[in-house]
Amino acid sequence: MKKNHLGIIGLGVMGRNLALNAASKGFSVAGYDADATKGRDLAEAAKGKQFSAAATLQEFVDSLEAPRRIWMMVPAGKIVDAVLGGLKPILTTDDIVIDGGNSYFKDTERRASDWESAGLRFFGMGVSGGEEGALHGPSLMPGGHEPSYRRLEEVLTRMAAQTSDGPCCTYLGPGGAGHYVKMVHNAIEYGIMQAICEAYDLLKNVVGLSAPEIRDHFAEWNAGDLNSFLLEISVTVLGKIDSETRMPLVDLVVDTAEQKGTGKWAAQDAFDIGVAVPTLVASVVARIISGAKDDRDAASKILTGPPGAFSGDKAQFIARLRDAYSLTVLACYAQGFEQMRVASSEYRYNLLPAEIARIWKGGCIIRARLLDPILGAFQENPELKNLMVAPHFSRLINEKAGSLREIVRTASEFGTPCPVFSSSLAYIDSYRQARLPANLLQAQRDYFGAHTYRRLDKEGKFHTDWEK
Repeated sequence: MKKNHLGIIGLGVMGRNLALNAASKGFSVAGYDADATKGRDLAEAAKGKQFSAAATLQEFVDSLEAPRRIWMMVPAGKIVDAVLGGLKPILTTDDIVIDGGNSYFKDTERRASDWESAGLRFFGMGVSGGEEGALHGPSLMPGGHEPSYRRLEEVLTRMAAQTSDGPCCTYLGPGGAGHYVKMVHNAIEYGIMQAICEAYDLLKNVVGLSAPEIRDHFAEWNAGDLNSFLLEISVTVLGKIDSETRMPLVDLVVDTAEQKGTGKWAAQDAFDIGVAVPTLVASVVARIISGAKDDRDAASKILTGPPGAFSGDKAQFIARLRDAYSLTVLACYAQGFEQMRVASSEYRYNLLPAEIARIWKGGCIIRARLLDPILGAFQENPELKNLMVAPHFSRLINEKAGSLREIVRTASEFGTPCPVFSSSLAYIDSYRQARLPANLLQAQRDYFGAHTYRRLDKEGKFHTDWEK
């Protein structure tokens, strides 16, 4: 009996659609889920394609050609370890298991080390694109044993989204490299989503526009250089009318945002490796504050904001807001790529920023037209430390920073919170300063803790008795 090319464990929405994707590309696929009905339902949906559902994990493993390629799509955490525990005794040398969930990269490092010692191959792979991407072509971010990637390459690159620059999949590096890149992808996603929400808030509560009116402006933005998947879906969301109330449905949605942890992990690791990602951190904080709904409702009856109504030129304000949004999105990418640059050295991943930009151009949630000049910037200068100093982007910042400054000023005047706009402005202003007030801060540290300081006019480290 002919063996299957690929096995997928976990046949929920994502696993199901990935199985259908692989089968549609001509690969024979075996599926397994603890809930047998999911396997039977998928077998029915995949009629005419090379798909079979296994009743047991052993039957599933036996149906795969060696060395086996097994792709897990199960929730991150203890379930991953439980599935791996069931697989490990029944696999043989050089079999490959992929964790396609949003696992923490340090967990992936631990699992990869454990499996390598047993002669087995473990890949942590970021999968972005949601259920539609899984079915039609996601962005795939694999990291693990490089020679084993060649065994996966044909399947993954054919399943991935395709762009003019090639398939949205590439080998990223050893260990947890794939999950690290996906973690930063999600942090950038957090930042861009919050930027869209702040633009919406300013248009609604400062300018006084309705959801359909905001939709029209966002649609205009999306038709040009600001085109992105996240802006595109925001246009759709803002245009949805509730069938019962005939109100914009978005106005009826409770204002609390949930999170699964990837944005928080990225912020925590940025602190660990010493990289400033204030826009991305602010987007995580914004979600946390949104979750304190009862507290905010109570505080709104006690704390007052500035009075007044907007009386300026609406068209001019919206044009400036467009520029402010564009720079904030740029700040999200700049911070994310800088974090990956430092992490690549810290964790010895040898990440290639141009390749990361390339595979994000299609399939993933943060795909955007902006990735074309980002790709170009890294192709021109692979050692580029920060996107903001690349000629194309430095010119944009110098042209549009005044708009971002004006938007932050107006938001402050009307008491409308815009944490990622404000953080992006502070980031740009800090990065462009040849001299920051940290000289005073370091002198303070030397005063109370004898931490020493360096001088501009001579080499070495110094300590001063500041009261003497």
